[in-house]
Amino acid sequence: MNLVIDTGNTLTKLALFQGSEMLAFTSFSGVDVQRVMDFCKTNMLIDNAIISTVKEYPLEIDSFLKSNFNTVFFDHTIPVPLINKYASPETLGKDRLAGAVGAKYWMPHSDILVIDAGTAITYDLLTADGEYLGGGISPGIAMRYKALHAFTGRLPLLDYYDDADLIGSDTASGIHSGVLNGAVAELEGIIKRYQLLYPGLKIILTGGDHNYFDKRLNIKTFAALNLVLEGLNLILDFNIETQ
Repeated sequence: MNLVIDTGNTLTKLALFQGSEMLAFTSFSGVDVQRVMDFCKTNMLIDNAIISTVKEYPLEIDSFLKSNFNTVFFDHTIPVPLINKYASPETLGKDRLAGAVGAKYWMPHSDILVIDAGTAITYDLLTADGEYLGGGISPGIAMRYKALHAFTGRLPLLDYYDDADLIGSDTASGIHSGVLNGAVAELEGIIKRYQLLYPGLKIILTGGDHNYFDKRLNIKTFAALNLVLEGLNLILDFNIETQ
């Protein structure tokens, strides 16, 4: 059994895998040592663990994992089952690389663009030859709402909205139009530019806002909500096999 821990900008996600099958999952805000321990106690057959984090986490988690499991602490020095061509691998987001590994598993002989629509929207290109080349980073939906409020004098901070007309008739609907329609237009434009470079390109959507874009893009995409967790599980297996 493999334990996968992914601590992102917003949530910590825990998953239990047997082979490629996810048997259990939970998520929560922040980094809660007790909840990690409780999840492990509920799933006593864990042998191996991997932790990926974009921020500092309590040393108690480090100690707990080391003392109980064969543990991989994922960073740029850990081998992965693809060729990383990123110019500065030490600065590459761990979730981006893990998502690329997951994508390679599902579509091993395709050029793939992974779009992770979460706190930020990231674009990651993986070639049919298994080379990770990099991509782009832009603000996610919630970040766009917050930026309009934080960097202007009078624009309100609005809650996430389900949909928006193109033509806003007041300030609130104008913000919704700009944020939501603008984000969709960005994805469609970026995807089309990648498709010019890589005909036959496959598009995989993941992240907390993937469903919003999946319903609205006029481009064929594949949804994979747990792509990063699946990629981390594959990286863990890859390192266990090479030990």
